[in-house]
Amino acid sequence: MTSPNLSHQLFWDVDYGSIEWQEKYRFVIERVLERGTFSDWLEIKRYYGLEKIKNTVLQARWLDNTTLSFCSNYFHTPKEQFRCYMLKSSNPAPWVF
Repeated sequence: MTSPNLSHQLFWDVDYGSIEWQEKYRFVIERVLERGTFSDWLEIKRYYGLEKIKNTVLQARWLDNTTLSFCSNYFHTPKEQFRCYMLKSSNPAPWVF
């Protein structure tokens, strides 16, 4: 399978040409969901499939609130089933004065 055609600027901190797409799928999926474009989303759906994406985001340790809401709605899965939601709930942020 050829590598996905994703926005290179998403991976500013790594060498795009040396990304091992199958081995580093968690990194790629989380990065695209948090910072990618709609075209990037379509490309990871094509490359990884919805089941792999869903399993990855359910086990992600951290997702921003927007990404979490999108995934929860898209996959028709309550936020409480996402690992990142449970981690946020068990470790509330301190008050900012």
